[in-house]
Order: sequence, then C-alpha cells, then structure tokens
Amino acid sequence: MRKLSPSIKIYIVLVITYALLAAISIFLPQGSFLPLQELPATSPVIALVNAAVVLILYGGLGYLGLKLSQKIGFAEIWDPKVTNRDRFLTPALIGAGLGLVFILVDALFSRLHSLGPLPHPPFPASLVASAAAGIGEEIIFRLFFISFWVWLVSHVLLKKKWQNRIFWIIAVFSALAFAVGHIPSVMILTGLQAVSEIPSALLAEIILLNGALSLFAAHYFRKFGFLAPVGIHFWADVIWHVIWGAL
Repeated sequence: MRKLSPSIKIYIVLVITYALLAAISIFLPQGSFLPLQELPATSPVIALVNAAVVLILYGGLGYLGLKLSQKIGFAEIWDPKVTNRDRFLTPALIGAGLGLVFILVDALFSRLHSLGPLPHPPFPASLVASAAAGIGEEIIFRLFFISFWVWLVSHVLLKKKWQNRIFWIIAVFSALAFAVGHIPSVMILTGLQAVSEIPSALLAEIILLNGALSLFAAHYFRKFGFLAPVGIHFWADVIWHVIWGAL
C-alpha cells in the first residue's frame, strides 16, 4: 500500500477540520449577523449535511486542485524547500496587516452610504467562521480555481507557455469571483433585494477588500503552498471579524 505524502495527510486534516467547523457552526448563536428564519430541518440534520457537503464537494475539488498544482509546479502543502517562517509566520503577519486595512477601509467607505459599517458575527461564531472561511474559501478560490485554470490554459491549451502571465490573469479572475461570491451575503445582511440597490461605495469596498486578500493569497499559494493562503485568510478574519467585531 502506497504511503500518503505529508501534503496529502495535511490536506485531509484540513478538510476534516473544515467539515467539523461547518457542522459546529449550526449550533452557535449568530446574534443579529443573520436574519431569523425557520430552518428546513433539525440542527443535527443540517450539521450532518453541511459536513457531508464539505467532505465530498470541497474535499473532491480541493484534491483535484492539489494534484493539478503539483503538475504546474506550485509549492507543495508541505514543501521541504519552504521554511516554517514563510509557511506560517509571514502569512500571519500579512493577514493581520490586511485585517487592519479592512478596518480602516470600512471606516472610510461606511461614511459614503447609509447602510453603515459591515456587520460581524458574535464570538465564538466569529472565530469558527474565520477558521472555516480560511480553509473552505481557499480550497475553492485558490487551490481548485487557480490550479485548474492555470493548468488548463497554460499547460494544456498553450503547451506550457506564458504560465506566469496566465497565473496573474487567473488570479485576478479568482479575486473577482471571490468578491462577487460575497455580494449575496451582504445583500441578506443589509436587507437589500437587488444588486442594483447596493451603494456604489459599498460595492467598491467589497471588491477592494476581497480582491486585495485574494491576490495576496494567490501569490503565496503558488510560492509557499496552500497553508500560506489559509493563514493569510484566517488571520485577516481574526483581526477583522473576531477582534474588531468584538470591539
């Protein structure tokens, strides 16, 4: 039986952790962060469904992205050439810095419309959400999205040409997709019924904040492996949602 590589083992741990977080979040109070609504099933059932979706859908897409990232020469999750400083410390510092930028930008942009600052989930839901987003969103938008499209366009269609240029083009599309993916939740939280009702300043803030996070995550994903963007995302959310949200 073939032994699993350290990168695969770490990936499995990350997916299982995300599945557990997705299940646990169902039982945590959300305060005013989410509107009150009747659940379509009991909490244990929804928790099991959430965990199953994570294990099957996210786990499968992420594993495909992991294998494709190896084909196109990105750093492994546990790459022996990457130091723990680059894998953990640097992403934590960048994430914390981005979290501070989020606070300043939101304070400025919230003055330009009547909806006020962006809301935050209460503790401990904020901490669980930060860890879950750091793993789950990075699986979809970095590990799968970027690896798949760079592999398809650069390696398959262009016969391994212009990979660096293709990478940054795909990274921008990943950033836009990531930002757009946050629009529905913002609409729910602010009570808006259509995208056209979103103030232009708020829309610009969503794109700016999520785009900046995405581009940093994409660069460090390629250079230092998947743990780096997870760290950037997690620590940005800790500063932004957990600490600032509590204050």
